Amino acid sequence: MTVLAFAGLALWATVLLLPWRPWSTRERLEAPPAARTDVGLTDVTALIPARNEAAHIGATLAALAHQGPDLAIVLVDDESDDGTAARARQCGLNRLRIVNGRPPPPGWSGKLWALEQGRAGISSEYTLLLDADVSLDPGVVVALRDKLRRENYALASLMVELRMRDRWERLLLPAFIYFFKLLYPFALANSGMRLVAAAAGGCILLRTSALAAIGGFGALRGAIIDDCTLARRMKQQGLRTWIGLTRSARSTRAYPRLDDVWDMVARSAYTQLRYSSLLLALCTVLLLTAFAAPALALAAGSAAAQAAGLAAIAVMAVTYLPTLRYYGIPRAWAFSLPLAGLLYLGMTWASAWRYWHGERSRWKGRSYAAAAGE
Repeated sequence: MTVLAFAGLALWATVLLLPWRPWSTRERLEAPPAARTDVGLTDVTALIPARNEAAHIGATLAALAHQGPDLAIVLVDDESDDGTAARARQCGLNRLRIVNGRPPPPGWSGKLWALEQGRAGISSEYTLLLDADVSLDPGVVVALRDKLRRENYALASLMVELRMRDRWERLLLPAFIYFFKLLYPFALANSGMRLVAAAAGGCILLRTSALAAIGGFGALRGAIIDDCTLARRMKQQGLRTWIGLTRSARSTRAYPRLDDVWDMVARSAYTQLRYSSLLLALCTVLLLTAFAAPALALAAGSAAAQAAGLAAIAVMAVTYLPTLRYYGIPRAWAFSLPLAGLLYLGMTWASAWRYWHGERSRWKGRSYAAAAGE
């Protein structure tokens, strides 16, 4: 137990001292406090894939209407059966075009096929990829466009603010963003290093020509983690990408139950591990050492083990605090990270279990089978 406790402490000390500071919130972009809404956006087209999003699409489109004049919007109704398209038309936006999506061909994920159908009609200089449940504050699109122009990025994406009101949301969703930043350190993803590439699919502004240069969405047609795959394809072409946090773009989707978050993570967690049993085993050992060992040492270890376990939990909390502060979550939630980490480990195993039983991913009524030999 003493060895495990000190191993956990060493892991958290390493995370804290990494020079690229994956735990920090310094990579961010916010809309200006008094953003102008009269800046022309004739060079931007928003592309929204929507499958059964009637509950959210009204707020998303209303927010887009306040980004600036002449913003074109292409909404791909991805075989919805809840009146998504009708709800979108009720918003009365003049520059809204609705595409009736067709069933995805073999080898395509539903979202990427929807995006590819919408891309066919876009000729503007910039394309805004926006999830149907994301609401933008005025000025976000202009701020993203200015960043692309000023710093010569091909793609800039925002990790949108998730809803963090209910108990499960506060336990798991700040931790979701924290773990994403550990897996894809933003400082490295934003550098010229091609080994680390990341994007957040909820809100991405990219140069339309750069998307065409990689072959459109067909270049990542079967990807489950499509946002990071898109960023990787861009970097492989020598293009620059950027990702950051924001509180100026937020998801209106609620995750009030554990099952809601569980299904969201389990659909792609094993994909993240490249469907490798070896990586799953390594991930399990690391997470148990990081989260379970310090807590067990406090409960049942020697004095030395207890001291190491307490120090590990303290360092862990220190690395988590910036994320909690950024989203306005009380600091006491920092000590819930071990529980959140172990729950995410369970979700990862659930994802692997599904894969071993023939299901690569499942989302919004669509199931993607595991390919033979994958």
